[in-house]
Parts: sequence; structure tokens; C-alpha cells
Amino acid sequence: MKAFVLLMALCALGLPRLALAEGAFAVAPTEVTDWKTVYGQIEAKDMIPARARLGGTLVSLTVSEGDLVTAGQELGKVVDAKIAFQINAIDAQISALGSQLKNAQNDLTRGEALKARGVMTAQAYDALKTQVSVLTQQIEAQKASRQVTEQAATEGAVLAPIAGRVLEVPVARGAVVMAGETVATVGGGGVFLRLSVPERFAATLHAGDAIAIEAASGAISGKLAKVYPTIAGGRVNADVEVPDLKSDFVGERVLVKLPLARRQAFIVPFELLHTRSGLDFLRVRAGDAVIERAVVPGPKQVIDGVEMVEIVSGLSGGEEVLGDE
Repeated sequence: MKAFVLLMALCALGLPRLALAEGAFAVAPTEVTDWKTVYGQIEAKDMIPARARLGGTLVSLTVSEGDLVTAGQELGKVVDAKIAFQINAIDAQISALGSQLKNAQNDLTRGEALKARGVMTAQAYDALKTQVSVLTQQIEAQKASRQVTEQAATEGAVLAPIAGRVLEVPVARGAVVMAGETVATVGGGGVFLRLSVPERFAATLHAGDAIAIEAASGAISGKLAKVYPTIAGGRVNADVEVPDLKSDFVGERVLVKLPLARRQAFIVPFELLHTRSGLDFLRVRAGDAVIERAVVPGPKQVIDGVEMVEIVSGLSGGEEVLGDE
């Protein structure tokens, strides 16, 4: 009669009834991994600035943040108005030297006739030849200088150093830029995760460790590729390679689970755990009898496709946990 009353009370409370076991799970110490959840930041593998090779005014700017570019694509154009005046000045010098060369050549022609009649000395004749040679070389030097100036004018085009996405454009059209100043920053070569972990965990990080990542597209896995030897501000940096990592935002933060320690623990299949009235129970074989024992569960994890739960207290090695009948 008492058992019937208890059964009716459980049904009224909406609590499940207990069933007898149909299988057994042997409890044994199992090595588990302690994970720490931190934030990782998505970074581009290559972040190269597209710099102005010429100082002047940025007369055109054809890209903005987020645009995809190819290597060598023109992103903008810098013009230095002084270059045109420099070329005109060189042309004037070449013209003046050309006139001097023409006169020197006429003097040399007359000198040859005078030398043939014995009127001019060999020393004076050699001086005329030298003058012609000097003026000719000066003209060649000015032509070379003009080519250098013309080449500088062509370097006003700002080119993309790599193929990728434009991450930053710190200047605007019409701005005055100096040679070497950044016009745009291009990120390419794929992305990776950059971690910044407190230094007390530095000794637990090893290259090649598997890393669990909770991205927007779902759970994915990566590999700890590099741990940097320098600690700055109490934190150590590490890089994680993720083959399937995709993001339209460089600098996006994602949750990363780091393996920090390995230890021995008792784990059982999660489906064997029962909860009633805020308490967790396992059905344990005690000799020929089966008893329900209150336990304290810990974190859950998936091992070989089976959802397991750690039992912090209430079990010991060698016991058998039974399922529902």
C-alpha cells in the first residue's frame, strides 16, 4: 500500500519512474583533458601596406575598405606638379648644350683646316676636340637625368602589393602624401587565429595541439601552429591554423578551447545519469543488489561520438553502473 501511494505521488509530480538495468558500464580511471575557453582573433596571414613611391597630391583613389584587389592593381595615383617643371628645365639645358656643341663642332672643323696648313698647333686642336667631347657627354648626362625624372613620374601609381582585401584606407583623395606613406593596407594569403593567453598557461601550450573552435558557422577544429617566445603585458601569443576558417572580418573574435592539462577522472555515458528533485543519481551494482547512488556530475564531453559526463564524487574504480531496464 505504501509503495502504491509513493508511485502515485511520483506520477503526480511528473517525475520519471526508475527502471531496472539492462547493461553495465565498468567504471575505470580515464585520462581527460581540461579545457579553457578564451577568445581568439582572426588575422590575415599577410598584411602589407600599399605605399606611395612618390611624394605629391593623391589625385585619384579607386578603392575603399572591403574591396577585393589583385596583385599589381592600381589603387590610386599621386602627381607631383614639380616633375613637369623639372623636365622642362632639363630640356632647356639639353637645348643650350646642343647649341654649344654645334659651335664647338664648327670650331673643330675650322681647326682641322688650320692644322692642315700648319697654322694651328696640335695642342690647340686637341683642346677643340676635348671641348666637343665634354659637351657631348654633358648632353648624354642630361638625357639620362630626364629619363630618371620621367620614371619618377610613372611611379605615381599606387599598386596593390598582393591579392586580397583592402583592410584600411587612411587617406582621402586630394591629400598630400609623402614618399613611403601608406595609402591602403591589403590583407591576403588566407586567415589564421591569433591567441593571447595569460602567461600562467604558457607552459601548457605546445605546437601541434588540437584546438576546438566555436565559429559562427559551427564547431571546427584547428592546430596550434606556433607559440611565440616573448611574453608582453603578462600574456603570451600563439597562432592557430584552421583549414576551414572563413570570415569576412579581420579582427573578428571567436571562442577557442585550449587544452591546458590532462588528468585521471571517472566518466560514464551521460544517458545513464538521472536527475530528480535537483539531485543526480546513477544505478550502481552493489553485490547482488542494485542501488541508486547520488553523485556530483562534472563537465560533459564527447568521446568517440558518445556523450560522456565526468563524475566528480560518488563513484570509485571497479564499480559497475547500470542503465535502465
